[in-house]
Amino acid sequence: MSVPGRRKAGGEPADHAIGLGPIKSTRIYEEIVRQVKQLIADGRLKSGDRLPPERELAEKFVVSRTSVREALRALESLGLIEIRPGEGTFVRQVSIDALVAPLALVMTSQREAIGELFEARRLLEPAIAALAASRATPEEVQEMERILDDQAREVAAGRTGLAQDAAFHTAIGTAAHNRAITRIVHAIMDLLTQSREESLNTPGRPTRSHQDHRRILQAIARRNAAAARQAMLDHIVAVEGLVHGRTPERGEGGRRAGA
Repeated sequence: MSVPGRRKAGGEPADHAIGLGPIKSTRIYEEIVRQVKQLIADGRLKSGDRLPPERELAEKFVVSRTSVREALRALESLGLIEIRPGEGTFVRQVSIDALVAPLALVMTSQREAIGELFEARRLLEPAIAALAASRATPEEVQEMERILDDQAREVAAGRTGLAQDAAFHTAIGTAAHNRAITRIVHAIMDLLTQSREESLNTPGRPTRSHQDHRRILQAIARRNAAAARQAMLDHIVAVEGLVHGRTPERGEGGRRAGA
């Protein structure tokens, strides 16, 4: 059987043989949703592709039009398709944010997941800092300098500088010029907001955080990817140690994990 591919001239869907089969599930619309999601995941349905009309889908799936309608509503609520009155039903661009949101929902109330999130940070953020060292524009480096100047003033006034802490990590992500990876890191950082607040409320931590950030920025400004990677890893290991109520041993995060 065939399902839509890219639209042809005149708005007609181009058919590609992708092997849809009759539905056997008792909850029919869920099986339709599953098949369409799989086609999107496999890349056989892409952003901008137009699905066949409701009647044609019902014939291809060998189900009622009511089941097709329910499935389309479910797919639309998931953000996978867009129903445009008078035009048809189209596959939407699936964003990284939409993929990460369910992760956030599951993990926000699970304190034990913090260790796993830090593990993700240790894997991702040093690599992103290294990318920033290779790709940051002079304007982006200047923006990081401005953020750290603001953080220094906040810390000197006895405050945590939490907003500047988040802004600095966001700026590094921007300077890496890889939107997919940086959005994932930003989602992880959002999940760790409470733990970051706790670590910055530890005596001496805001000053240490600012010093860590300066070291990271110096490496980025020097275009030294290896140094930026190491500085970010050391910073994350130090913060993780505070969140878990321990001081990282020397060498745990690399050359200077406990520095």
